[in-house]
Amino acid sequence: MKSQAVPFNWAQWTALPESEKVKYLTVEGRVYDVLFSQQFNRALLDHLYVLTNRIRLISKTREGADWLSTLLSTKKAMLYFIQPSTRTFLSFWSACAVLGIRVVDVRSTETSSEVKGESSDDTLRTFSSYFDLLITRHPEQGYAERASFILGKTRRPIPVINAGSGKDQHPTQALLDIFTLRRSFEPTGGLRDKTIMMVGDLRRGRTVRSLCYLLANFEDIRIVFCSPKAYGMGEDIKQFLTRHKVAWSETDRFEASIPDADAIYMTRLQDEHDVAGETHAYDVSQFSFRPEHLKILKPSAVLMHPLPRRTEIDEEVDRDPRAMYWRQVRNGMWTRVALIAHLFGVDRRILDK
Repeated sequence: MKSQAVPFNWAQWTALPESEKVKYLTVEGRVYDVLFSQQFNRALLDHLYVLTNRIRLISKTREGADWLSTLLSTKKAMLYFIQPSTRTFLSFWSACAVLGIRVVDVRSTETSSEVKGESSDDTLRTFSSYFDLLITRHPEQGYAERASFILGKTRRPIPVINAGSGKDQHPTQALLDIFTLRRSFEPTGGLRDKTIMMVGDLRRGRTVRSLCYLLANFEDIRIVFCSPKAYGMGEDIKQFLTRHKVAWSETDRFEASIPDADAIYMTRLQDEHDVAGETHAYDVSQFSFRPEHLKILKPSAVLMHPLPRRTEIDEEVDRDPRAMYWRQVRNGMWTRVALIAHLFGVDRRILDK
């Protein structure tokens, strides 16, 4: 159980930098609420990487899978997904099932008492009465953080996992992306000294923002931001990378940059975040990966996408072994199993088995 409530009001809390907030999101050195990618240092990333691989190995046998399902069989989780989701929702649902956690979901506020005028904060307090874990995706920026703040002050605080909150962050997507990169580069020396190119709508892409924070934990990483100027990466991320001595550059020349990349992370146009009257300021086809690009992609490179995709990657590319986006989907479930096991402190039992 969380040992210390946040000693601030909401306005004071939101004014704190993430680096200061992190210490209130842990219990005895263990992550409790998962809100930001900045919570994960290299030691914890290494731990989760080993743990994820161990869980996958154990689950390959019936005996192992049955044993995993007993670890958290007394726990219940609420999946509060007030934003469309396929992979993240099913991934968390499946991850809970692996550990024996019983799941209930709410996919719309129209099915809750918020329709009757109940405040969002009171809805959260209700969750803490019934469940042991809240996993939430919400279109409102900062919603997961608000949930953590409210539940941290209840008589029965429960962990909160941010499964996507507005345009801000998506930390568990970043965890699965890091896992995928590390697994992919094991034959070529690991993630160190690699060039990662991020492509598309970077200004509003919470997956690429979250991934940048995690990449700063690895040595000699180079990040190339490839997008139209109007959709470039935010200054806050670029300043963060500079402070952490991560080399980065910007370009709008996608095809010319492909040969130098060790990993290409494609993203779609995030037009669900359009404001009234906003028009799309670039031709998406100029930032799309086509079959002919495979000829200039390094043999050892990987092609990634958080999905869903539209036309950013031609479906013919799917057959190439360097296409990793469907592996990302599979890796997502196992990474989230490991994370939940860590939150509830059963990770050592898994590693010792």
